[in-house]
Amino acid sequence: MLTLDDLEDAARIIAAQMPVTPAYRWPLLEHVTGTPTWVKHENATPTGAFKVRGGLVFVDRLLRDGATVPGLIAATRGNHGQSVAYAGRQRGLPVTIVVPEGNSPDKNASMAAFGAELVVHGRDFQESLEHSRALAQEQGLVFVPSFHPDLVAGVATGAAELHAQAGQLDVVYVPVGLGSGICAHVAVRDLLGVDTEIVGVVADRAPAHALSFAAGQPVSTPDADTFVDGVATRTPVPEAVAAMVAGVSRFVRVPEDEAERAMRVLWQTTHQMPEPAGAIALAGLLNDPGRRPGATAAVIMSGGNCDTSLVLRVLANGEQSGQLTDRLAEGR
Repeated sequence: MLTLDDLEDAARIIAAQMPVTPAYRWPLLEHVTGTPTWVKHENATPTGAFKVRGGLVFVDRLLRDGATVPGLIAATRGNHGQSVAYAGRQRGLPVTIVVPEGNSPDKNASMAAFGAELVVHGRDFQESLEHSRALAQEQGLVFVPSFHPDLVAGVATGAAELHAQAGQLDVVYVPVGLGSGICAHVAVRDLLGVDTEIVGVVADRAPAHALSFAAGQPVSTPDADTFVDGVATRTPVPEAVAAMVAGVSRFVRVPEDEAERAMRVLWQTTHQMPEPAGAIALAGLLNDPGRRPGATAAVIMSGGNCDTSLVLRVLANGEQSGQLTDRLAEGR
């Protein structure tokens, strides 16, 4: 899926648009995880999430190939749409983004601020996706999927940065929405020729990719009813599933309360509040029955685009349960 030339070309595109994002080991966090733990801060990109890397590469290569582009259209719960809106604005292209009903108001506002026209349609991401494809045909727009080789190449630049920053990693935990992130990490791991385990993390209430990995083929679910909106997908992409089956070590399914707990832990130990999908990788580490004691781990804080109302709710839940203080005192 990814060659060294692809990765080097993508790295040149990204370097012209944004700096390398940080990767840190936080001592208080390691007190909780009990193992050396790197955090890759993709919340530090120009859109506050990792996906902007893919959007920048996709649009650059689209225009480089000489295509006529009257406009771009995509479906999203937020971060993919922000990526497309940002990349489109950088190159002077009009962008339409389709979001489901009840989508994050803060993410909607961000996409509009980047210049996108918002269309609200559907009860979930899948229905928004189908509507965006129909609009692309009707209006002659270029549809930007959530999974594409150019998106994977862009996201892979972040994975390559992580390995350069952290050195030898035993395991990397990656949140899985439609798969560009985890496929990028698998591809970079293979290009580097290292034996790092790649572990996928999903919400227990949006298990399509975990089920697909277990079955060795795409398995859809009727619903993806989770507050972790970045992984709330129910229809996997076959190419992504094939790459996961070939290169991922295992999947961890995370309950809703554990995703909330991970948000609180990251807030208290790094003083940065992730969005739910940005915390679920840590939740995967903390709830992984296959983890090896002492293994050097990395978790991908894939984004920090969290609604204020959700931040307040999650922190309030932690105060009520005592988790904001007790977890650090316990060391777990």
